[in-house]
Amino acid sequence: MPLLRPYQETDWPSVWPILHTTFLAGDTYSFAPDSTEDEIHKVWIELPTATFVACSPEGRILGTYFIKPNQPGLGSHVCNCGYVVGAEAQGQGIASAMCEHSQAEAVSMGFRAMQFNFVVATNERAIRLWQRLGFAVVGRLPGAFRHQQLGFVDALVMFKQLVP
Repeated sequence: MPLLRPYQETDWPSVWPILHTTFLAGDTYSFAPDSTEDEIHKVWIELPTATFVACSPEGRILGTYFIKPNQPGLGSHVCNCGYVVGAEAQGQGIASAMCEHSQAEAVSMGFRAMQFNFVVATNERAIRLWQRLGFAVVGRLPGAFRHQQLGFVDALVMFKQLVP
C-alpha cells in the first residue's frame, strides 16, 4: 500500500510531470492538453482545500489527489476530488487507496458526500473502480467531453453519500 500524506511544495517537481502527462493525453480530464504548469498548479494545488500525494515506501511519488467543496455555500457539504496516478504505477491499487483515503479525509473535514462531476464515459477502469468503492452514476452528460482520439463522448456524474 502506498503512503498517503499531505502535499508539500517540494513535491511539485515530481507531481507536475504526472499531471502534465495525464492532461496532455486528453482522454480523462477536461483540462486543455496545452495547460501551463502555472495553470495546473493553481487548480491542483492552490485552489483545493487540500492536496495529497501517494508515495512508494522509498518516497517516490506515485500519484496525487485533491479535495475541495463541489459547490459554495449551501452545497459546500459535498466535496469533489480529482485523482491522477503516474503511468508506471497504474494497476497497483494506488487510485483505490487514494479514493479510500480521500473519503476518510472528506468526513474528517466535515463533508457529507462526494461527487465526481465529469467522469469520461470511455474511462472504463475508473468507472469500475468508483462503482466498486460505492459510487453510483447519477447522471450522464451526452457528448460533453471532447476526447482527443474519439471525438465527443459522454461524461458521467457519480455520487456517494459519506455520512448518513
